[in-house]
Amino acid sequence: MLKQRARWIHSAVFLTDLALVVLAFWVAYLVRNDLLPLWLPLWYPRELYPLSMYLPLLPLGLVCWAASLFGNRVYASHRTLPLRTEVTMVVRVTLLATVAFLLVIFVLRLDALLLGSDRISRSWVVLFGSFGCLFLLVEKLGLRLVSRYFRAQGFNYRTLLLIGTNRHARRIARMVAAHSYWGYKTLGFVETRPDGEAKGVVEGEPVLGRLEDLSRIVQENVVDDVIFAVSHRELGELEPYFLLLQEQGIRTRFSLDLMPHGFSKVELEEFDGTPLLSFARTPTSYPLMLLKRTVDVAVALVLLLLGLPIILAVAMAIKVTSSGAVLYRQTRCGLNGRQFTLYKFRTMFEGAHDRRSELQHLNEMDGPAFKVRRDPRVTLFGRFLRKFSLDELPQLWNVLRGDMSMVGPRPPIPEEVAQYARWQRRRLSMKPGLTCLWQISGRNDLDFNRWMELDLEYIDSWSPLLDLKILVKTIPVVLSGRGAS
Repeated sequence: MLKQRARWIHSAVFLTDLALVVLAFWVAYLVRNDLLPLWLPLWYPRELYPLSMYLPLLPLGLVCWAASLFGNRVYASHRTLPLRTEVTMVVRVTLLATVAFLLVIFVLRLDALLLGSDRISRSWVVLFGSFGCLFLLVEKLGLRLVSRYFRAQGFNYRTLLLIGTNRHARRIARMVAAHSYWGYKTLGFVETRPDGEAKGVVEGEPVLGRLEDLSRIVQENVVDDVIFAVSHRELGELEPYFLLLQEQGIRTRFSLDLMPHGFSKVELEEFDGTPLLSFARTPTSYPLMLLKRTVDVAVALVLLLLGLPIILAVAMAIKVTSSGAVLYRQTRCGLNGRQFTLYKFRTMFEGAHDRRSELQHLNEMDGPAFKVRRDPRVTLFGRFLRKFSLDELPQLWNVLRGDMSMVGPRPPIPEEVAQYARWQRRRLSMKPGLTCLWQISGRNDLDFNRWMELDLEYIDSWSPLLDLKILVKTIPVVLSGRGAS
C-alpha cells in the first residue's frame, strides 16, 4: 500500500514538474517578447516571432527536462536529504536539460526549420532555463515543508527496526527521534550479542528480542525498513537474517561502523557491476570538478591573452638585466605526487640552485621548506618580479596543461615531500594551484605547520565559491606584495 501510494505521489509530482516547465516556457516568452523590449529597448529592440512558431519546441523541452529529472534521481526518497543537496540537484537538472535543449536545436537545425534564416533567441532559452529552475526550486521547497509538517504530525511515516543495541544503533535511534519530519517511527531494537538482554528499553524504545526471534518480530509487527547497525566482524553471521528480510520484500540497510576514527566521505560505487564502498577526504563530485577545470582553462586563457604584453616585456627585461635563460624549469609534485615540470620566470642568477646548501643556515622557514627573505642569489629585477608574483605568470601554461589549477595548494619540490610528516602528505590529494589560503593569509610570514594546516583546511572545505573568494582576495595581496620574499 505504501509503495503504491508513493508511486502515485511521484507520478503527481512528475506531472507537476512538467506543468511548471510549460509555465516556464510561456513566462520566458512573455518576458522576452513583451517586457525586455519595453525595459531595455537598446539591448532588445524588437519582439520575438509569434508564440505559435515557438510552440513546436515545447515537446522537445519537455523531453529534455523529463530525461534530466529521471536521470538525476529526483523522484527517489528524499526524507533525509539535506536542503543544500536538493537545491544542487535541481540546478544540475536545469543545466543538463537546458544544454540538451540547445544542442538538439542546433544539431537538427530546428531554428532554421521554424524561423527560416533567423535563430532561436538565446536570451529566451536562458530565461526558459532560469524560470524552470526557479519554479522547480519553489515547488521542491514547498513540498519539502508540507511533507515534513505532515510527517511530524504522524502521517505518512515508515516503521523502522534496528538490528543491534551498540552505540552506533543507539545514535541512529536518537537521530530518528530528533528528526520527526523524516517520517520514521522506531519500532525497537533486536539484540545481536549472545550476552545481551533480550528485553528492556534502549533510548526509550523496547528491545523486541534476539536475532533468532527476527522472523517472529517481523510477522507480529508492521516493518517497512530494517537497519543493521553492526560491526563488520558480525556481517558473515547475519547473512541468514538478511535473506529472511529480503524474501519478505522488506527494505534493508547496513550501517557499518567500519572506520570509527575516520573522517572520510563514504560513497557506494560500482566497478563493472561489483559494488564498492569508497572512502575519500577530497572533493569527489564529477560535475563540480569539471566546473573547476572549465574555470581554470577559461581564466588561464584570458589572463594569458590579456597579460601577453606584460609577459613579453618581462621576458625582454630578464634577458637584458642578467645572463641565462628567461624561463626557469623545476620538477614539482602535483596531484597525489605526480611529478611535472613547473615554469617560472628566472629571478636568480644562473646556477643559483647549486648554491642552496651554502645558504641553508639562512633558511627562515621551519620544516622542509626553504625560504630566505633577502636571498643573495636573487637578481635586482628578480626581486621586483617576486614582490608582485610576476615570476609566476608562466604557470598559467601549467594550468592549461592540467598540471595545476588556478586555486590549490602550492606545488612542492620532491625533496620537500620526502620530509613530510604523514598528515602533511594529504595536501597532495588535490591538484596544486597558483594561489590558495596560504597566499592570502600571510604567505612567508606563516610557519610551515600553519601553511600545511591551511592547505588541508582548503581541501576539507572546498567549493566553487571558496575558489572564487580566494581568487578575488589574491588580487590585492599580489598588488601590495604583502608576504612575498
